[in-house]
Amino acid sequence: PTQALLDLFTIVDELGLLPRKKALFGNVDAKSNAAVVEEEEDDVMEPLIIVLLGDLKHGRTVHSLAKLLARVQEGFLKRRLVLRYCSPPSLAMPTNVKDYVDDYAAKGGYDIVQEEYLSGGGAHNSDTGADAGSVVGEAIQDAHVLYVTRVQKERFENLEDYDAVKGVYIIDKEIMSQAPPKMIVMHPLPRVDEITTEVDSDPRAAYFRQMENGMYVRMAILDLILGGGV
Repeated sequence: PTQALLDLFTIVDELGLLPRKKALFGNVDAKSNAAVVEEEEDDVMEPLIIVLLGDLKHGRTVHSLAKLLARVQEGFLKRRLVLRYCSPPSLAMPTNVKDYVDDYAAKGGYDIVQEEYLSGGGAHNSDTGADAGSVVGEAIQDAHVLYVTRVQKERFENLEDYDAVKGVYIIDKEIMSQAPPKMIVMHPLPRVDEITTEVDSDPRAAYFRQMENGMYVRMAILDLILGGGV
């Protein structure tokens, strides 16, 4: 749960989503390595598009984040939310998580869309014929957040099943060249090889800032628990 909170804080902070900022989204400034808030003259806001990529079946962080993003529609988000799930079919987002998001959206009347971008374990998408790289390239079009997770070897009972999907998605400079200039890349860390180190210097790589935010968010939670207030 604390991971989901720090993830949400990072998204809000990086994209300038707090209402008091009167911002649509931030554009990444390569010099300051931070979000530059753009003021909007009207109240029309574009959808928030978030891509969750990797081991969505076992990844608890993506389960919690999808649910939390749905819940904050009731609070400050209040915009169309598009969740894109990108994974091999064997590691797809569980039905119970998708049902939770759909049920919450239906009860509150929120505009939340869930889309699946599946690739065949390093081979081809059975519907489009596209390889994994092409599927990722399609999923990140117009996206604001790419949230990457590692394929968790310890979750597999059969090593052959793990070998079939490991390294399916690797975010490198080539993939980043296809990404929108305002899209940030997040990862709960630690990583294995799903994000190459060459991406670390890209100003859109937010995962180290995300890790730092974890310290501040957890400090605030401890302060609330211990009765000090924030």
